[in-house]
Amino acid sequence: MDNTEAIKRFLRVAELGSFTRAADALGLPKASISQAIQQLETKLETQLLHRTTRKVQLTPDGQLFYERGKDVLSELDELASLFLTDDRSVQGVIRVDMSHPMARQLVIPHLPEFFQKYPNLHIELNSSDRHVDLIAEGYDCVIRTGNLADSGLIVRKVGEMRQTNFVSPAYIAAHGEPKELKDLDKHLLVHYNVSGGQKFDAFEYWDGQQCQKVSMQSRITVNNTDAYRAACIAGLGVMQAPLLGAQEYLLTGQLVEVLKNYTAPPMPVSILYPHRRNLSKRVRILMDWLSDLLAQHL
Repeated sequence: MDNTEAIKRFLRVAELGSFTRAADALGLPKASISQAIQQLETKLETQLLHRTTRKVQLTPDGQLFYERGKDVLSELDELASLFLTDDRSVQGVIRVDMSHPMARQLVIPHLPEFFQKYPNLHIELNSSDRHVDLIAEGYDCVIRTGNLADSGLIVRKVGEMRQTNFVSPAYIAAHGEPKELKDLDKHLLVHYNVSGGQKFDAFEYWDGQQCQKVSMQSRITVNNTDAYRAACIAGLGVMQAPLLGAQEYLLTGQLVEVLKNYTAPPMPVSILYPHRRNLSKRVRILMDWLSDLLAQHL
């Protein structure tokens, strides 16, 4: 068995945590999977997996080999597509990270169109409020909203996301509707802490020249967008958020837009990727598609 095929089988075992599930996924006998792993361990003179009757876990050497193995196969896929003139034939895996609302409401619904155009590409999409380390965690590109710190990454700005203010009908029934800035001292704000220690604990608005902040009371602080929206819908306070992520809740009547003349500045939206002299064709394809898609909604 050649090294490439053995690495593929090892990666699938590592990802699924089971020889049996890996064999089923690859359509191979379980014995052939075990044999491939044994050959790798013999050749590398190290143990890659801890095997128990219940599960399979990576050893420290196995974890390192898994990460490097993914890179190797990715490079082989890129090499195989180097001289392809038809982008439909490009193949391989692309790892991308973005916020959960953007993934759920905008990108994922349009992925069938992407895969119809590029049937040989596979996307590993991570979505959370945590800012992943693109280099250390092996992502090809990430989508970021807001102002960016200097990270040494290449930044491709694709647009700006309009922000506005929301409350729920339940909040208005309990506290009334804020209509002017002077009303805010009688109202509540849902506070939001994000990864990295950044806090949004004041009402922000653009006065035509700069961003101003108004301190507001709060009864709850959350740390992710789902909880932020849920707190607002539950009537716990005012939420300041991109309009894109709240449109469906406006349509269903779960949220109401308020203080339309006092909105926070638009949030820039960018695609970040490592500085590479030869960016792979598959990553370039995805970034171009994402840029076109986002530009239609920003």
